[in-house]
Amino acid sequence: DSDPNVAKAGSLPDPRPTLADDMSESLRPFDPRGTVLGDEVYARVGEAIIDGTLAPGERLRDHELARRLGVSRTPVREALQRLERVGLVEVAPNRYTRVSIPSQKSREDVREFLVLSAANAARFAMKRGSDEDIATSVDLADVVVEASASDDYPAIVQASWRLFSHLMFTAGNVMRLKVMKEAQLAIRRYTSQWQPYFTDVEERTAKYRELRDALLARDGIRAERAVRAVYGLD
Repeated sequence: DSDPNVAKAGSLPDPRPTLADDMSESLRPFDPRGTVLGDEVYARVGEAIIDGTLAPGERLRDHELARRLGVSRTPVREALQRLERVGLVEVAPNRYTRVSIPSQKSREDVREFLVLSAANAARFAMKRGSDEDIATSVDLADVVVEASASDDYPAIVQASWRLFSHLMFTAGNVMRLKVMKEAQLAIRRYTSQWQPYFTDVEERTAKYRELRDALLARDGIRAERAVRAVYGLD
């Protein structure tokens, strides 16, 4: 039986902010029936931070958020505590609770975490994946190579995320999937702003091709190195 606490395939954070097309939608009142209230409040406040409804540095008052969402203050407080743990909210006891202000350090920390996680996943996916899993990873890598050759930054981010999500699920590390699921809002906040590490089209595309070839060869160590090299962590 599958672990109900682990994200299902395709449910890792998508770098595109598509869940809140209307910037006010995330903080509208909602009907909590059929949902886990605390999780829904957490997701909605997080979405409001990602889409800019709640701006960096903005003070957060639990009673005001509770009123806007149509819920009690308890799930709002719990949501703010969770958002603090993943870095979207800052709390100074007896002073303020506010939306965190992204820093260069926080951006680099998220980037390093994701790259190293993806690189390790690539290594173990080559060991644990079926032939079909490997073939899918090669197909997904081909899409990344094409996006890079076209110098299409949004397409590179989107295609890369699909590839690395597939590798993480194929690697099958339950703990990593749980951590990624809990941190997905923070990850989305930063990956939506990412730019490729290498700006030279030929250099960058060559590195993606090396990753694609490593996956085709089912060489885990080579694939791990290739992922790190794509993002300048080799």
